[in-house]
Amino acid sequence: MRPLEFGWFLPTRGDTDDYGDPLKVAAGSEMFERVTRAAEDCSFEYMLIPVGHQCWDAWMTAALMMGRTKSIKMLVAAKPGYINPVLLAKMISTCDQLSGGRIAINLIAGQSEAEIVAEGIKLDKDQRYEVMDEEVEILKKLWTSDGKPVHHEGKHYTLKGAELAAPIYQKPYPKFYLGGGSGQAAEISAKHSDVHLFWGDTTERIASNMKELRVLAANFGREDKLGFGMRLQIVCREKEADAWEAAEGLIKNITEERERYIREHYAQSVANQRVQELRKTMGDLIAPNLWSGLTRARPGAGICIVGNPEQCANVLQQYIDIGCHSFCLSGYLHDAEAWRFKKMVRPILAERNKGRMVA
Repeated sequence: MRPLEFGWFLPTRGDTDDYGDPLKVAAGSEMFERVTRAAEDCSFEYMLIPVGHQCWDAWMTAALMMGRTKSIKMLVAAKPGYINPVLLAKMISTCDQLSGGRIAINLIAGQSEAEIVAEGIKLDKDQRYEVMDEEVEILKKLWTSDGKPVHHEGKHYTLKGAELAAPIYQKPYPKFYLGGGSGQAAEISAKHSDVHLFWGDTTERIASNMKELRVLAANFGREDKLGFGMRLQIVCREKEADAWEAAEGLIKNITEERERYIREHYAQSVANQRVQELRKTMGDLIAPNLWSGLTRARPGAGICIVGNPEQCANVLQQYIDIGCHSFCLSGYLHDAEAWRFKKMVRPILAERNKGRMVA
C-alpha cells in the first residue's frame, strides 16, 4: 500500500470563516506565511496554491513560501497555453533545485470558460487538454535529456535544440497531480499523473471512477503508477454541534448574487456540474458528515467533511479503504483548521493506518 499523504491549501484570494465576507482576512505576505508555516508545523506534506482569476500569482507565492519554510512542498498549477513549456520547465527545475525537491505540478485546464476568454487564451476546452498533453511531454523530455538539446515536433510546439541549464532535482521529475471530472481530464491523468485528485463524492462513485481510470492508465502501461486522492474541505470541532455551527456560519450570510455567480460562472466545468448535481439530488448531506452546503458559496471542491474528530476520521477512512492515499484538505480559517486537524484527526488516522503516515 502507498504511504498516506496530506496536503493543505493556501487561500491566496483571502481567508474567511464567513463567505458573506469572503475577504475577511486580507491576502498578503503575512497571511500567506502564517498559513504555510501552520501547514508545515502540522505535518502536511504539500501546499496547494490556487490559480483562479481572483487569486494572487501562484508561482511567485510558491517561490517566496519555499524560502520561508523548510520541508513542505508547493503544489502549483501548470495551465495550458499560459507559459511557454521550455520556460515552464526551467521555472520548475530551478524551483526544484533551489528548494531541494519541494515542488509538484498540478495540471489544470481551467474551471471557467469566461475566465479563460478574459485572460486572452483562445483555446477551447478540448484544445487546452490537447496542449496540456503536449506541454507535459515537452517537460518530461527536457527533464530527462541529461542536458542534451531537445527536439520536438508537435501540433502546437516545435523545438529545435532546446536546452535546460538547471537540471531537475527530483528524479525522474516532480510528481504530477490532476483534478477534473471530464473525459479529457481522465485521459490526461491516466497518461501523466502520479495522483488523480477527486472532488468530494460518494465512495461508490469514487470507487467506480478509480476503476475506470485504472483501465485508461493500463493503455499507457501505467496501471500501477497512477494513485488516487481526494480534494475536500473540513470543519472539525471537539463537539459535532459546534462543527455544524461553524459550517453553517460559512454560508449564513451569502447573497443570492453570490450563489448565482457560482452556478453560472463555472457552469461549463464537468467537475463543478457534478458538485452542483450532488447538492440538487442529494441535498445538504451526500453521506454522513459529508456536507454539500459550501458549494452554494465556493466554486470547485466545495464538498466538506463536518463533525467531531472521530466522525471526520471516519469519512476520510472510508476513502482510504477504497484506495485513496492522498488528501488535499482546507478549512476555515486555514491556519486554525490546520492545527485542529493536526491535534484531533491526524492521531486517529495514524492509529488506524499504522506504518502509512510519516508523523
